[in-house]
Amino acid sequence: MKIAPLFLCSCAPLLLCPSAPLLALPPPEDIPEEVLRTEIIIEARSPVDGKPITAAEYAQLRANLGEAQNGRPQVNPQVQHLLFLLRVSYPLRKLFPFLHF
Repeated sequence: MKIAPLFLCSCAPLLLCPSAPLLALPPPEDIPEEVLRTEIIIEARSPVDGKPITAAEYAQLRANLGEAQNGRPQVNPQVQHLLFLLRVSYPLRKLFPFLHF
């Protein structure tokens, strides 16, 4: 007799909300991920300013940006020399920690 009230108390939450498993399902208007993966994307956004552009404009923009990034950036010769000195001084400081330059 003592087991029955304990059983009812442990099963009461399941009896009171039988629709809880239905909440775990996605809404019927939700498109499955498998279908979304097969769709061809025909619109895009510009990586420069975020405006909507067509696929052809996006491909052309990516090509132009790729060409601009392929070249070596132009740096002032004085800055280049300063960077060279910094790169040389780092290992020298490790070898000779008592030198301050």
